[in-house]
Amino acid sequence: VGATGSADIKNHAILVGFEYEQRSDRGFNVSPYGLWERARQLTNSHINELDLSNPHLSYESTIPIITYDRMNSSPGEYNAAIEGENQSFFDYNLRKELGLNTDGVDYIDVFAHSPDRFKLDYFSANELLLDGYSLVSYHGYDHTGKRLNRNPTFEDFFNKRDDKGNLTREIGAFQPIYIAGYIQDKFSFDDLVFNVGLRVDRFDANQKVLRDPYSLFDTKKASELSPDFRPANIGDDYVVYVTDVSTENITEKGAIAGFRNQDRWFNAEGVEINDPEVLRTSSGNVAPWLVDPTKTTATTDLNASAFRDYTPQIIFMPRIAFSFPISDEALFFAHYDVLAKRPGAGLRFDPTDYLFLQSGPGGGVLNNPNLKPEKTITYELGFQQRLTQSSSLKLSAFYNEMRNMVQVINVNYAFPRSYLSYGNIDFGTVKGMTVAYDLRRTGNISMRATYTLQFADGTGSNAQTGLSMVNAGQPNLRTVFPLDFDQRHNFTTNLDFRFGAGKDYNGPVIQDKQIFARTGLNIIGMAGSGVPYSQQLGVTPDALAIGSRSLMKGSLNGSRLPWQFRLNFRLDRDIDLKWGKDDDKKKRAGLNVYIWVQNALNNKNIINVYRATGNPDDDGYLDAPEFANAILQQNDVDSYRELYMMKVNNPRNFAMPRTIRLGAILSF
Repeated sequence: VGATGSADIKNHAILVGFEYEQRSDRGFNVSPYGLWERARQLTNSHINELDLSNPHLSYESTIPIITYDRMNSSPGEYNAAIEGENQSFFDYNLRKELGLNTDGVDYIDVFAHSPDRFKLDYFSANELLLDGYSLVSYHGYDHTGKRLNRNPTFEDFFNKRDDKGNLTREIGAFQPIYIAGYIQDKFSFDDLVFNVGLRVDRFDANQKVLRDPYSLFDTKKASELSPDFRPANIGDDYVVYVTDVSTENITEKGAIAGFRNQDRWFNAEGVEINDPEVLRTSSGNVAPWLVDPTKTTATTDLNASAFRDYTPQIIFMPRIAFSFPISDEALFFAHYDVLAKRPGAGLRFDPTDYLFLQSGPGGGVLNNPNLKPEKTITYELGFQQRLTQSSSLKLSAFYNEMRNMVQVINVNYAFPRSYLSYGNIDFGTVKGMTVAYDLRRTGNISMRATYTLQFADGTGSNAQTGLSMVNAGQPNLRTVFPLDFDQRHNFTTNLDFRFGAGKDYNGPVIQDKQIFARTGLNIIGMAGSGVPYSQQLGVTPDALAIGSRSLMKGSLNGSRLPWQFRLNFRLDRDIDLKWGKDDDKKKRAGLNVYIWVQNALNNKNIINVYRATGNPDDDGYLDAPEFANAILQQNDVDSYRELYMMKVNNPRNFAMPRTIRLGAILSF
């Protein structure tokens, strides 16, 4: 929902606006390959043991044979809420489908049945979530892919059960709320022209977040300690860490290992430390002083009290722009802007991330539902000089500061397990200058040419830049390096040559025909220096589907791709269409026919290279001595080499080749 309005009051042009947005994001994914094996595991799982107390004697010829019936370890009506229920919900439903006694001991061969006998409905939510090795992921749908017709409460995920006692594990749709309002005033004072505005954004992720990213369970704070055990610089809300996670009451100072205030760690004496390694206990992890030290298993003990509501973020974004003439032919201008961008990927809250933090495979990057909007602050000032009646030269300098950029972080020494997530820890700057020459249409020609010199540096080009470092156990340190889009030089020229019609036509005429009337040619030339990339030390067989690790050579983004050049042109002609009998009632339409050629010179612009060689079509594998023996062991070495070269010559390493498009645009 949005609304805008404007008003002119004396020499003030006022513009106001309002916007409200709430989207509903739902999703469901299933891994079909794992369902078969999961079905096999869950079927017959409660009848694997034999009833040894009731043998059956039979004979084959004179040989006695003793057999035993299968024993149902979970007799009675199925009820998942009963502790000790060993029969799976899948097994119970499958027996119903096959017409078998649900409490019987008939052995079922899952693979002997057609796939259309099975349904996702046979599984319970926990059977598909599989303690973190999940076969499904969902939000706004249930675990079987059915759309939820209501918005479940957060407590439902932990507590709600169906009529058979299964936890339903309902997860609501992601429904963030965005509200914005702005006001802008454009006015002049003497020769000064001002454009002043303010935009206020309110972003509410409308979901739960962890109360403490370092603990899934409620912790005790320093305010609950005896004053004798608490250093003077330790605040009331600092989390206490102990030498044994089972500690209920602290009766001696030796039981205290240290303290933590958000991301800052302190030892037992209150001295700030960089590495919390010294707080580790004999169990191998740090041990917060828990409110209930008997509850330390996420799959059974995690509950809604570990979470709180997302705190809505209110961002004020002022805009100030002004200009004034220095002379009749020169103008000075400047502006200051604050822009905000809502968090992208990695924001949606998924309670299964935390429920299976201990039991799951680990190693993945968990979403952070507490991400804040990213912010960009822009400064620009410039000078524009008129050269002739139809041309001008503009010089401008700019500086952009980017804050709260999202990056992978290591939440190290979290309890009960360290994990990877996203955080607003990155920052960057883009600074440079632009020179622009403008030629308004003079005769048949108009032109605009620009040159931009840019320096883009920061701590991360995207949210995954730091993944290799945190996987190696490195702390969340920030180092400034050239960003992926740091293109030092960029030239762009836009030339338009066009003939008018009628009395404005000045082209060739053949037999009184203006053969090029309303015809034009637009040429765009672009040249840019290469963007950075990181070289690697040693060759890896990138074209083979095998995992391989490499070390970085030199500095991060310390090398550059080659320059790129592209020439595009568009030749078009406007044609008036008229039809109908009477002149007054004739219908009219406009037709524009064109030929559009991109990359007219068919340059092989390189946009990606293999990091070991710096080449777009060779990763170095075939010439590397360390792989020579492996290559010689192939059945047909020549064929292997040829096929490998074909695979490694990836067309995605090059920009688009020459393309020619013919088209027409009809307007009426």
